[in-house]
Amino acid sequence: MCRWLAYYGSPILLEELLYKPEHSLIDQSRHARMGVETLNGDGVGVGWFPEVTPATRSFPGSAPSDGVVTPALFRSTGPAWGDMNLKDLAGHVRSPLFFAHIRASTGTPVQQTNVHPFRHGRWMWMHNGAIARFSELKRDLLLTVEPALLPDIQGSTDSELMFYLALTFGLEDDPFTAVARMIHLVEVTAGKHGVDNPLQMTVATSDGVRIWVFRYSTEARSRSLFFSTSPETLARLHPEVPVFTHLSPETRVVVSEPLGDLEGAWNAVPETSCGVIQPGEDELLSLEPFLAAARS
Repeated sequence: MCRWLAYYGSPILLEELLYKPEHSLIDQSRHARMGVETLNGDGVGVGWFPEVTPATRSFPGSAPSDGVVTPALFRSTGPAWGDMNLKDLAGHVRSPLFFAHIRASTGTPVQQTNVHPFRHGRWMWMHNGAIARFSELKRDLLLTVEPALLPDIQGSTDSELMFYLALTFGLEDDPFTAVARMIHLVEVTAGKHGVDNPLQMTVATSDGVRIWVFRYSTEARSRSLFFSTSPETLARLHPEVPVFTHLSPETRVVVSEPLGDLEGAWNAVPETSCGVIQPGEDELLSLEPFLAAARS
């Protein structure tokens, strides 16, 4: 499987989460505590939006001719712990919203197009988990993707195909419903092929303004996922850690496993749930009503 983190809040250097914490994502690439594998060395990727500027009041990223702001990507097939380009980049890039992912392949090739996060327009997507017996289900799932989107699929992973299925089902308009419909399709397709418990997933996706997260598996024993406590609460609990006083109240981190053992810093995302981190009040919801609607 894999490990990932998603950050939203005050602009920080990527290295603050990738390298500096006691159990940073780079440390997890060699010493994961909660993953299926201890080693996650089949690639590393980061995707980020630049800082918001007062002049634009928006993310001034790279904009193609249609005006869509897109995140920047860095993806490498080497292990995260030895990637000097990543280390240099992480020490110079500041962002208010970024994804980072370390990969442990579940069978598809180790190649750049299979490294997370994936990007389509302004949207990013990353995943930890797998579709069981994916090679048997892949053709049927691919045939459901909106034909106009098919040329944009670059790699061979189940993760990227899940992204394009969600886009087909309306991710850009309603992420909760789109991901629920994607889940339903995978389960129905797996049933036709006699595949039990076909889906294991923790997913993060973003449009550059908000981050949506999902934790789900058909066997109800999903991979671990945690979100950080508010900086205000952490500042009260741990006045000895000054960094908490410099973060905006809305700052949040979502991780496959905690970046350290600081008491009160991390909260488990419940089984079969979804949430959104956004300007204003965040939301954490049960995924069940969206799944019920998709199945009806």
